[in-house]
Amino acid sequence: MKIYTKTGDDGSTSLYDGSRVAKSSLRVDTYGTVDELNSIIGIACTFLSDEKLKNDLKTISNWLFNLGSDLATPLDAKIEYTINRIEQDQIDFLEAKIDEYTNQLPPLKGFILPGGSSAAAFLHQARTVCRRAERLAVRLAGEEKITEESVKFLNRLSDYFFTAARYANKLENKQDIHWTK
Repeated sequence: MKIYTKTGDDGSTSLYDGSRVAKSSLRVDTYGTVDELNSIIGIACTFLSDEKLKNDLKTISNWLFNLGSDLATPLDAKIEYTINRIEQDQIDFLEAKIDEYTNQLPPLKGFILPGGSSAAAFLHQARTVCRRAERLAVRLAGEEKITEESVKFLNRLSDYFFTAARYANKLENKQDIHWTK
């Protein structure tokens, strides 16, 4: 099977239901940003030695792949297969992990700047790209129907990345970088 199809040479792409849209569409921009976010997780994992945190990130990476499929498939699509859509259980997982990591960290006493360990720096980058994906998903939800869980998941995920970055610094015995006026 060839990797190139040439069907997108005109600036369009197929959604999972077979419909074609412009590559510049908000829907494509949204799931493309989720794909970008997933790549950053892959980079962050290369700098982690802690298998538990790495496994959490691999789980999230799989869910982001599902989210991309979810966003690439309109809710009213007439398809013969099931799309794995984001569900409340995945949001609950993120909340539990945020609480778990937070309980092992010193309390926040100010703003944290990106940095510390390499893994933490990439997790902070993941946080900012996740926020962009969330903003795009909110705009998309204003124009087309998407699941409410998609936006909630991205909102919680950015909080997770912030906490995971701090936790990665703790694991590497690196200090968080605190903002000074």
